[in-house]
Amino acid sequence: MRPILIAFCVCCVIAITCNGNGEVEEERFVVRRENRRVLVSTENGEIVAARVGSSYLVHFFTMDPNSLFLPVILHYDMVFYVHTGSGKLFWTEESELKRADLRRGDVYRLKAGAVFFIESNLETETQRRKLRIHSIFPNSSIDMHEPPSGPYSSIRDMVLGFDKKVLQAAFKVCDEAIEELLSGMKPPAIIHGVSKGEKRSRETEKKILGSLLGSDIFELSKKMGKSSTKLFNLFKEDKDFQNRNGWSTTVTGKKLSALKGTNIGLFMVNLTAGSMMGPHWNPVATEVAVVVQGQGMVRVVCPSVLNGTGCSEMRFEVEEGDIFAVPRFYPMAQMAFNNETFVFMGFSSSAKKNHPQFLAGQASVLRTLSKDVLATSFDVGNMTMDRLLDSQQESVILGCVSCAEEELRILEKEREQEREREEEERKREEEEERRRKEEEEREREEEEARRQEEERKRREEEEEEARRQEEERKRQEKEEEAEARREEEERKRREEEEEAKRQEEERKRREEEEEEAARREEEERKRQEEEAARREEEEWKRQEEEEERKRREEEAARREEEERKRQQAAAKEREEEERQREEEERQRREEEEEERRRERAAAKREEEERRREEEEEERQRREEEEEEHEREEQWSEEEEAAEEERRREEAERREEERRREKEE
Repeated sequence: MRPILIAFCVCCVIAITCNGNGEVEEERFVVRRENRRVLVSTENGEIVAARVGSSYLVHFFTMDPNSLFLPVILHYDMVFYVHTGSGKLFWTEESELKRADLRRGDVYRLKAGAVFFIESNLETETQRRKLRIHSIFPNSSIDMHEPPSGPYSSIRDMVLGFDKKVLQAAFKVCDEAIEELLSGMKPPAIIHGVSKGEKRSRETEKKILGSLLGSDIFELSKKMGKSSTKLFNLFKEDKDFQNRNGWSTTVTGKKLSALKGTNIGLFMVNLTAGSMMGPHWNPVATEVAVVVQGQGMVRVVCPSVLNGTGCSEMRFEVEEGDIFAVPRFYPMAQMAFNNETFVFMGFSSSAKKNHPQFLAGQASVLRTLSKDVLATSFDVGNMTMDRLLDSQQESVILGCVSCAEEELRILEKEREQEREREEEERKREEEEERRRKEEEEREREEEEARRQEEERKRREEEEEEARRQEEERKRQEKEEEAEARREEEERKRREEEEEAKRQEEERKRREEEEEEAARREEEERKRQEEEAARREEEEWKRQEEEEERKRREEEAARREEEERKRQQAAAKEREEEERQREEEERQRREEEEEERRRERAAAKREEEERRREEEEEERQRREEEEEEHEREEQWSEEEEAAEEERRREEAERREEERRREKEE
């Protein structure tokens, strides 16, 4: 049997929250396809996820033909839309197992606590279309905390979580059956079709799952017959709005009763190439949209109450697979590029009619307000306001050729400016880090110099103390000597005084040498500091000169650009003057031509009067020409024009001949 896939569940997260001061903090407005988190990845498919805000979890199920998504129990309400392919949905509702055939465009809601599983149809080899389902799981009003297991849990995991004894008592089966059930390998959430050989190994598990669901899930589609619930289909219903620029439609609790009691609705917008969903805001709903075809630009504007409080106006490019969200009251516009259609569908945080408020076109909310008040609000005249409100004849979806391209150009320019600001900030931080390190190095050198100075003074004090002690010892020895040795002592005293004097001189010399060495060290340190300061000053001057050079280059480039623009303007003025001169010359030539035609007409009248007196043969020829003219009245307009031109040229030729005859 061909491998079967339930591929990917995508959860996207865009958190747009307000802090205690009411300031809006934008975490993420767009979730790119490559930023989704992979939950399961097998050879048959994958499940990926991301989160949208604190209240929305969006999944995208993709299943190969003839695949099975094993039963799970819902923790949240689930609202879904079938994007491609076909299949069957089975779910429990009030102790009853229900079924619905899934087709492209179907939408429905499953309630929290329901058990459901999905089968995809076995398509032909030529089709092989995958079943893709886009779903959202909003937190319920009862429990705003997501369970650790996610939006749903596996029925198998819930059953086999109990001990063997509890399972045996609950299902009234033998020990062997429980042992076989517990010893079996856990299947992934994505499995392929079950063959006959695999059925035997799953009999015990199917029996327990069948007791929970009331039937054998692998044979259920064959036993249920024609008892199927019909789902609401987006493509089979009339569009809410449609014109040459595209269409849009929404699904609310009024259209789909299953949405009643939940806070989620669905919508889809199809913009043709070079068109735009007009600027508007949603008064009661936040939108979470998925791009299903093409690519486009989305422009989001901060409400004025949030300006200056951390809210930044945004524009972003989105393509197929990207998800973007816009909170309520945020003005927005979605634009298609000139070369392709832009289609997106999504979910709104309200199952009630949202009534988007448009700012432009025939559906503009501004048209319901007083024009005098609007003119005062915009600080413009009433005539200007009339033009603003009445010029656009379309509504909702407007023509906007190259608007997306212009928004993309502005976005790329902003990105380039941001990169330049980041580069300047990086250079500034590097410069500050360099200066900080130099300052620390100077402080370390100064500290080392102070420590050396203190060490030198300490050594001098120790030497002085030793000298005083030595002198005191010698003085005591002198006093103890006998009077008999006074003369010898006197002699020795004189010698000692001389020695002391010599030692004192030696000590002073050593002190002077040490002071000189310390002075040289201090001078060397100051010289090094001055040299470092001089190098730093030179580096600073070099940087200033470099900045001045860049400024001069930028100023020169600016002047060149201004000169180029001035030359272009002068060239345009010269072209305009040349065009006016040519126009005046053309008018002069036309006036001269008109004067010549009047002269020729006067000459022709004279010639006709003269010709009436000419020979009978000439009169007969004119009559023949008139008869021929009557026959030619049925000619086409082109032939008549050609004949008229020929007669005019003949008359001019005759006039020229008469003029020459007169001159002769």
